[in-house]
Amino acid sequence: MAQRGDDVGVYAISVVADLVGTGQQNIRLYERKGLLTPDRTAGGTRQYSEMDLAVLRRIGELLAEGLNLAGVAKVLELEAANAGLRRELERRKEAQRRAAR
Repeated sequence: MAQRGDDVGVYAISVVADLVGTGQQNIRLYERKGLLTPDRTAGGTRQYSEMDLAVLRRIGELLAEGLNLAGVAKVLELEAANAGLRRELERRKEAQRRAAR
């Protein structure tokens, strides 16, 4: 059986709302604000992935810490940029290790 990646949408919004403990309207608001982009079926139904669940949980954590949605958006943006820089650093380190052999 083929495994689905963490970025493949499989959950309906009602399931996601239960899993992360928030309302469906909140999830729709986060999408409108650009905080996440779920997959869509051919008919337009949202389908959320494991990665979307992680983002929603992170949004919940940041909101609980007192950030507003603009602050949440900025933190998510900076965390994504930081992760990209870490991947690039690891790629360069690996290239240096290979060159030193």
